Amino acid sequence: MLLRALRRRWESYKYRFVPWIALNLRHKRRTLRFVPEESKDKTISDENVLQTLLKTFKSLFVNDMARQMPLLSLLPEVRSKYLEVPNAQPETSTAIGDNQRSQITFHAEDVLFNTLGFSIARRRSSLVSAGTGVFVTRGFVPKGTLVAMYPGTVYENYEPIFFQSIGNPFIFRCIDGVLIDGNDKGISKAVYRSCSKRDQLGPLKMNDVSWIVAAAQNPLAVGQYVNNCSADKAANVCYQEFDIPECFPIEFKQYLPNVSYSHEVQRPLRVVVLVALKDIGPGEELFSNYYTIVS
Repeated sequence: MLLRALRRRWESYKYRFVPWIALNLRHKRRTLRFVPEESKDKTISDENVLQTLLKTFKSLFVNDMARQMPLLSLLPEVRSKYLEVPNAQPETSTAIGDNQRSQITFHAEDVLFNTLGFSIARRRSSLVSAGTGVFVTRGFVPKGTLVAMYPGTVYENYEPIFFQSIGNPFIFRCIDGVLIDGNDKGISKAVYRSCSKRDQLGPLKMNDVSWIVAAAQNPLAVGQYVNNCSADKAANVCYQEFDIPECFPIEFKQYLPNVSYSHEVQRPLRVVVLVALKDIGPGEELFSNYYTIVS
C-alpha cells in the first residue's frame, strides 16, 4: 500500500522534477510542446482571450441578475448598461394568475453551453490512478477555443510559497517565474480565501471564491484538474498566460478565479487559460502538457 501511494505521488510530481524532465526529453516527445520564443507562448491572441472571457462573464452576470441588484444599486454607471437586459432574458410562456412572466435562472454549466456551445465538468479520469479529470460533457469545442481557466493564488517568484507547496501537485509556473497555486484544500485554500476577503470592497467582489467549494460560479475554473498527456493520450489543450487589463469591467471581476498574494504588487492580475489544440467532442477528456520547452 505504501509503495503504491508513493508511486502515485511520484507519477503526479515527476513532471515538475527537473532531472527527470532532462532525462526524458528525447523519450517523451509526444508530451512536449515546443514554442518559438517570438510567439510568447500565445496559441490565440490576447484579444481573443479577452473577448471570450467578457462574453462568458456577461452571460453569467445577466443570468444571475436578481443577485446582482445590490451591486448595481451602488454602481449606477454599470446599471445603465443593463437597463434592457430583463426584457432579453429567457422567460416562461405562462404564469400564475395575471399572466405575468418570470425569469428563468440557468445553472452555470448551462450558461456556458448556451454561450460558447460546450460545457465542461470534473469527472473521474480515464487514466488509471489519475484521480479527477476534466471532460467535455456537452457540445463541441473547436480548435483554438478557450476551454478552461487555471484558478488559484498568484505569487511573484520572490514571495513565500514554501509551506503551501509541500506535497502540492497544483503549483503552476509561468514563463516569467510567476506561480499560481491551484490547490483547493488545506493552507492553499485558506490563503486564497483570506486574500479574496482582503480585496473585497463591500458587496463588490474582485475575484471568485466559489471554485474552492463544490459549486463553481465560473464553470471554466476547473483547469487545475486537467491531467497530463501520455504515450496513448495526446494533449488536446495547452496553457496560455494572460494579464487582465485595467479596462476589465468591474462587475465581471467576481468571476475571476485568481487573486494576487500581495496587495502591493503593481501589475495586472495574471491568469492562465487552457486553449483547445484540436477539435474536442462530447465525452472526451482534456489533456495538457505539464511542461513546455520554449526554444
